[in-house]
Amino acid sequence: YPEETVNIVKSAFTGGVVGWVYGGLPAFYHGRKAFIEGSHGELFQNRADAVQSAHRAGLRSFIRYGWRWSWRVAAFVTIFNMVSTGLTVYRNKTTISNFASAGAFTGALFRMHLGLQGLAGGFVFGTAFGIPAGGLLMIMQKLAGETLQEKRNRERRELYEQKLAEWQSRLSVTEVLGQTESNAQGGPETETARES
Repeated sequence: YPEETVNIVKSAFTGGVVGWVYGGLPAFYHGRKAFIEGSHGELFQNRADAVQSAHRAGLRSFIRYGWRWSWRVAAFVTIFNMVSTGLTVYRNKTTISNFASAGAFTGALFRMHLGLQGLAGGFVFGTAFGIPAGGLLMIMQKLAGETLQEKRNRERRELYEQKLAEWQSRLSVTEVLGQTESNAQGGPETETARES
């Protein structure tokens, strides 16, 4: 698969995990606390049973609210990366405007159900989110020593040189075979000429 596609899948997975933790941890603490506050009149067999019940209540909240945040963050990150990667590949350069446009589109898409005001607010929020996110990604690529665009161009050049070398080696084999064939055809004719 192309590297861009793999990066989109990796970022979607990472966004899902981060969203799950972001939504799940506060829900875990709140669910556990609510269970403890609401279970004063219940009888438990022992202290371990009470603690286990509180943890189960917290875990249910962690899963429920973590999932709600997880799929939303994963969807936001995936759409953002698909738009920014698409613009980068289409324009053949990485700029802040690609990320700002991706953020504006994604923010507007997620707030479209709130009407025109929500659409405008999502557009502004997405742009405000996209610019620093894009700047951070570009800085990280610069610190890595090679941007994705430079890497893509280098790999294309290496692939072209490799295919050119293969083609030239095949051409030289064809030339050698042609010379061998002409020598083989010329051999019997010279032998018959010598005999007569």
